[in-house]
Amino acid sequence: MESFRLLLDGFATALTPVNLLYALAGVTLGTLVGVLPGIGPAMTVALLLPITFNVPPAGAFIMFAGIYYGGMYGGSTTSILLNTPGESSSMITALEGNKMARRGRAAQALATAAIGSFVAGTIATGLLVVAAPLVVDFAISFGPEDYFALAVLAFTAVSSVLSRSVVRGLASLGFGLVIGLVGIDEQTGQARLTLGVPQLLGGIEVVVVAVGLFALGEALYVASRLRHGEPEIIPVGRAFLGRSDWSRSWRPWLRGTALGFPFGALPGGGAEIPTFLSYSIERRLARGVAREEYGKGAIEGVAGPEAANNASAAGTLVPLLTLGLPTSATAAIMLAAFQQYGLQPGPQLFDHNPALVWGMIASLFLGNAMLLVLNLPLAPVWAKVLHIPRPYLYAGIVLFAALGVYALNASWVDLVVLYVLGLLGFAMRRFGLPIAPAVIGMILGPMAEIQLRRALAIGAGDAAVLVRSPVAAALLGLSLLALLTPLVRALVRRLLARRAGSR
Repeated sequence: MESFRLLLDGFATALTPVNLLYALAGVTLGTLVGVLPGIGPAMTVALLLPITFNVPPAGAFIMFAGIYYGGMYGGSTTSILLNTPGESSSMITALEGNKMARRGRAAQALATAAIGSFVAGTIATGLLVVAAPLVVDFAISFGPEDYFALAVLAFTAVSSVLSRSVVRGLASLGFGLVIGLVGIDEQTGQARLTLGVPQLLGGIEVVVVAVGLFALGEALYVASRLRHGEPEIIPVGRAFLGRSDWSRSWRPWLRGTALGFPFGALPGGGAEIPTFLSYSIERRLARGVAREEYGKGAIEGVAGPEAANNASAAGTLVPLLTLGLPTSATAAIMLAAFQQYGLQPGPQLFDHNPALVWGMIASLFLGNAMLLVLNLPLAPVWAKVLHIPRPYLYAGIVLFAALGVYALNASWVDLVVLYVLGLLGFAMRRFGLPIAPAVIGMILGPMAEIQLRRALAIGAGDAAVLVRSPVAAALLGLSLLALLTPLVRALVRRLLARRAGSR
């Protein structure tokens, strides 16, 4: 009950006219930057840090929280309309959402993403208020072997589920793992795969990889095929969900929320793993029409991952506020913002600055409502982007991608890496390799390597330490199952085909 009383005090802080304006500015900016490829909430918060010195701490963090949630909303827009995710966590939405748009259901895809984000964000923010201590205890109980097993599960799930061939999925994953190795080895201090370029010693930014492989690779691939025919005019459907869409979406929303919140609270969990797992679960649970539509634009493939994406945002705030532990790039920038004001997130923050903390949490409920009101009416407006001539459209994507990447570090090396990865993304599309495993491998590869080394060091080099934990053993078992299931299915199909042929 104490938490609810403090939350009511937080609403009193968040509902002041000035703080409402900060919340509105935050969600609007967040949605805008989420739509633009190559620019995400982390960079936006970083760019706003210098101009918030004169803003009261409560107002600044209410705006930062709005940017965070708004960026999660906006990332789905380009994923659905242009197949170019603004954030790496929006990659899964592109798989089915863009195909829905091409079938004339862009507005329905945007609507299920917006409503699912609202539902997940509201429920997850409520869980942040009620269950934060329990989730933190669960996260603390994880050892290095558990984190490594979690990464392995993500690798196998994305490689086997998101590609027609397990071999092609693993090949794409290999590209991502190699990209993740670039930079300084954190344990030995040795440079790896930097080719003597000092700017690569810090590794390659996730944004550069996501934008290069997705946005630039897609633009080059589309440009290479424009000569083969006139650009396709994609019809736009109604800007609301029908009864069938509601009935097919509400269960994925709830399942995605259940996946996203705990993963967001785990160090290294982020939004990528639950969105991939949500897509995998929804695809396996699909029956009838939904099963036939997967790969052609299934609404469940948008509803579940988008809910997981937004629920993980609230989960990320659990370790940040209670332990001072950032689990995402945006959370790391927000930690720097706290330190800018002389504040250190942790248990003492709740005791010494309750108005700031609970005001920010209360603003998340308000920001969610603002985002729903802003996004649903604007769905047809966003859908009109599809009618822009493709040469101009993809030229704009390349321009925004280059500007966003260059703004990260003002480095020409980042631009060179962007274009190299763009060519790699084009080649992968040309030869049928999925893009998502490469990006997830790059994001989680370094974390998996560090946790593997730590686990082996604790076990004095004994590999059995990786399965001593029940959690790790269960996760590795699921990984093996995810990897073998497509192979067993393919083998059974071949045997059945041979028997049918022999008859």
